[in-house]
Amino acid sequence: MNGARNTLRAWGPLLACLAWLALTIWVRPLALPDEGRYSGVAWEMVRTGQWLTPTLDGLPYFHKPPLFYWITAASLSVFGLHEWAARLAPFLGAALAAASLFLFARRWFGEGVARTSLLVFATAPLSYFGAQYANLDMLVAGCITATIFSAAHAVLAPEGAGRNGAVLGAWLFAALGVLAKGLIGAVLPFLVLVGWLALVRRPRGLLVLLSWRGALVFLAVAGPWFVLMQERFPAFLHYFFIVQHFQRFTGTGFNNAHAFWFYPVVLALLLLPWTPWVAGLARRDFWRADGLLAQRLLLGVWVLAITLFFSLPRSKLVGYIFPVAAPLALLMADAALQRLRRSPATGRWLRGTALLAGAIGLVACVWITLAADTRQRDLALELRQQMQPGDRVVFIWDYHFAVSFYAALREPVIVVDDWTPAVVQSRDNWRKELGDAAQFQPDQRELFTAGQLDALACGTPRPRLWVFAGSEAPRVFAWLRASTRVDEKNGLTLWRLDPGAATPACPGTPSASSGARS
Repeated sequence: MNGARNTLRAWGPLLACLAWLALTIWVRPLALPDEGRYSGVAWEMVRTGQWLTPTLDGLPYFHKPPLFYWITAASLSVFGLHEWAARLAPFLGAALAAASLFLFARRWFGEGVARTSLLVFATAPLSYFGAQYANLDMLVAGCITATIFSAAHAVLAPEGAGRNGAVLGAWLFAALGVLAKGLIGAVLPFLVLVGWLALVRRPRGLLVLLSWRGALVFLAVAGPWFVLMQERFPAFLHYFFIVQHFQRFTGTGFNNAHAFWFYPVVLALLLLPWTPWVAGLARRDFWRADGLLAQRLLLGVWVLAITLFFSLPRSKLVGYIFPVAAPLALLMADAALQRLRRSPATGRWLRGTALLAGAIGLVACVWITLAADTRQRDLALELRQQMQPGDRVVFIWDYHFAVSFYAALREPVIVVDDWTPAVVQSRDNWRKELGDAAQFQPDQRELFTAGQLDALACGTPRPRLWVFAGSEAPRVFAWLRASTRVDEKNGLTLWRLDPGAATPACPGTPSASSGARS
């Protein structure tokens, strides 16, 4: 009994943190486009049984590596097509970050700071919502966090004391980070650790981390998938590393362009109401207190290096900054408990901040759920109830990422647009994603021009067609006016064209250029 009580006391804070992060993971419909896109790719792995090559609408999709898809596909296979099952990967990333944060803080800062850092991490909106948002950012953030904490522990710990295990763990988590989102899984920990060791004048720490066993672990975990993809698709490595890594980092033609100061503002807002506790870091005696200067400098370099790294490119997304959530939580917890030692009244402010942070998270979750765009989900669920084997689904002038997931589609959809190279490459959007993917599968049959769809709809025989399109589509496709209008949700309509239905309205074939609308 005492053993169980001691175990619960030791690990209870971490379990409570994970329970809180998972509390509302099931509430929201999939957010678009990201959650629909990545969950849809994972669902395609399940339905096809092809787990090596990620596909989007049946086309090889190499924007990102496969770890997120593997975890999500396994979750969907076991638990079914539920939103919370599609969010297991980011939750596991947050759990990995929380566990490594807790262990590092407990070893080097003490039990009180470890518990408080978990409280900050779990309730700050940045990590709370990141843990339940189905994209790759929190998964790679968890791997980066575990890599840096493992490596730092190996450098700080005396010889023995789990040093070898920590080194191997750092290499393993770096490999998983590469499989989660590419080179940043290894590059960012390297930048942080080199900068930290230079600042604390411990260059020999690098010798501790250099390990041939660790390198073998890294290559064995991260290497095979890249080798297999290059063997199957000769242009893979160029596309994955040059286009999706270096050109995206240095280019100006990608979406989500923001100013250099974007991430400091994001952190100030998404750490609320904990943000004011950062002021404690400005105290002159904060960094050297208790002889933990090296540990605190690690956290400071970590936050600054990663924030600066992602501030350089023009394209910026909120999720890119997730890797700094754990070190900031630890710094704020450390500062708060230092202040608590000087002023016991600080405890009331600390508890009040935690309660306010939890309330903000819950209220924001309710608001996001009520404001969510559910058009694709609602129409897809209707389609799922009525669709029969052999039916085909058509998207006109848009790609509806959540439909494949909610409708449990068993085949790729037909996507109608203008697929000429100039149009495809003109904007960084869904059309470019599919156009790039089609380059790896020249015999693809999913991307239709308007004329090809017209020929299918007006031909004999034809499958039953389920068409998702906006209100302007019947003006271009006259046969669509003779179809059955199944339902309409706020401008998005689902039509059905039955195999035996007469199509007297079939006109001449529209030009391919009439397909481009977005």
